[in-house]
Amino acid sequence: MNLKLTQEITQRCHNLTYDSLPETVVDRVQYLLLDYIGVAARGSLSDSSRPIQSVISSLENTQDGAVVIGTNIMATPPYAALANGIASHSLELDDVVNEASLHPAVAIMTAALAAAHIAGCTGKEFIAAVAAGYEVTIKLGIALDPSAHYAQGFHPTGTCGTMGAAITAAKILKLDQKSMQNALGIAGSQAAGSMEFLSDGAFTKRFHPGWAAHSGIIAALLAQNHFTGPGTIIEGKFGFLHSYSPKSDPTKILNNWGKPYEVMKTSIKSHACCRYKQGPIDAILQIMREYDLSDSDIENVTLSILNAGFALVAEPEDIKYNPKSIVDAQFSMPFGAAMAILYGKATLDEYTQPNLHSPAVKKMMTKIRCIKDPDIEKDFPKKWAAVAKIETTTGKQYAANIDYPKGDPENPFSWEELIAKFQNLISPVYPEPRQIQIIEKVRSLDQIRDVIELSKLLAND
Repeated sequence: MNLKLTQEITQRCHNLTYDSLPETVVDRVQYLLLDYIGVAARGSLSDSSRPIQSVISSLENTQDGAVVIGTNIMATPPYAALANGIASHSLELDDVVNEASLHPAVAIMTAALAAAHIAGCTGKEFIAAVAAGYEVTIKLGIALDPSAHYAQGFHPTGTCGTMGAAITAAKILKLDQKSMQNALGIAGSQAAGSMEFLSDGAFTKRFHPGWAAHSGIIAALLAQNHFTGPGTIIEGKFGFLHSYSPKSDPTKILNNWGKPYEVMKTSIKSHACCRYKQGPIDAILQIMREYDLSDSDIENVTLSILNAGFALVAEPEDIKYNPKSIVDAQFSMPFGAAMAILYGKATLDEYTQPNLHSPAVKKMMTKIRCIKDPDIEKDFPKKWAAVAKIETTTGKQYAANIDYPKGDPENPFSWEELIAKFQNLISPVYPEPRQIQIIEKVRSLDQIRDVIELSKLLAND
């Protein structure tokens, strides 16, 4: 008898083991974990992390709790996950998947670390659980059709991340296949994430992966205690695919499952902003460096922006050309372009309040024009192409095309480049000896007997 889709998904995830994974997947999980820890630790210092840390300190702080990364706070695992998910998504430097247009680590790694505190798990079990969580999260994002899902007002990191987090937590808690199916069904009633944060730069986008990880753990714990969830949560009439997108395609979930695993298609970010800005910023930087241009040379800049991201980073113009908050700036293509031109980079050091109010930045932003370009849509979402065209004050014109932004699997960070990004991020959080310990522990994750060995290093004590 053919299994229903939800059953088939949970059976595949339940049967996935460390020994069945290629060495490349093991290495990739460790690579993405180090990136996650870096953004989570530095994100613990962000403005949006302080409220949840305050809540936990007053209601949840417990000496034997799970680590709130980058702090001396301990909390029950679901609430540590909430805090870590918020922190890790606050910088817009977390990993991302082109085809699904979502950020998996902030939900999946967050849930895995919290669940490991509950059940204890080896590094090998952790790796298998993360690989399964990424697979579900990303396959669901692809099946929903990212553009259609966004148009419905949903943030796939929050929605799909909840489902993947439930799978990850269920594996670490060692649930049987039926209980894992219940966990996924329960998660379907928690999957959320409204895009309305774009209207005023609210913090709620950062909340989404924290809530996803929190919800995934709650779903797994309830299922462990015989709470039931619908067995057709993915494909049912009122299930995930039908409810969250008018263009969903369930065949895309099992298609090429594990061939390769979706962790292998996951990108990391160079610039501290929305994924749809990465390619255009790379293109600007390429022109500025290749032709030795300075900001005083710039007459105007035209950027081709992918249609799926146009409403995120280029519209409405009154907000994108006048960002009032760091969140606004992270989703403003004109602001990101101005940073690239004025500073030659678009890191955390550039996404600051002083730059929001800088006359030089405001003037440069007026020279930026964003357009839709059918030529860059041909291979989307497999390629997130971008084009930048710069005209100088002397009338010279330059152009650059980017098929794969830096950090894509086709244009990857080396381990050495990733470690440099990691150390740059965490230098205000951990002393150098601790940084080295974390790097070494992550790179030997498959040899760890209890992941809590790593978790203890993530406290800032």
